[in-house]
Amino acid sequence: QVQLVESGGGLVQAGGSLRLSCAASARTFSSYTMGWFRQAPGKEREFVAAIRWSGGATYYADSVKGRFTISRDNARNTASLQMNSLKPEDTAVYYCAVGTPAAARSRELYDYWGQGTQVTVSS
Repeated sequence: QVQLVESGGGLVQAGGSLRLSCAASARTFSSYTMGWFRQAPGKEREFVAAIRWSGGATYYADSVKGRFTISRDNARNTASLQMNSLKPEDTAVYYCAVGTPAAARSRELYDYWGQGTQVTVSS
């Protein structure tokens, strides 16, 4: 079973930046997708960004496109989410997840989840 640990959450001012990292216990994710989801209080967990481990194809929610960048380090089984131009509406618990190669934006295709890291953006 894959174990995921998120880090990098915190409190930032609107317009600021933050970088989240997700470290996985598995040695390789050549046949998987790693994604980021977020959940604000009282809201459904929503897709943020994803990257296919093989090839590096990326997917973004419209709400973060142009501001967030997902990347991978295959050798370290680590995915990062660089978040720039943060807005108060980005405030949420951010979860790293691992899914099938076809997972992309589909929450139901992600099988492993981290514990989440809090991101708070103040006005």
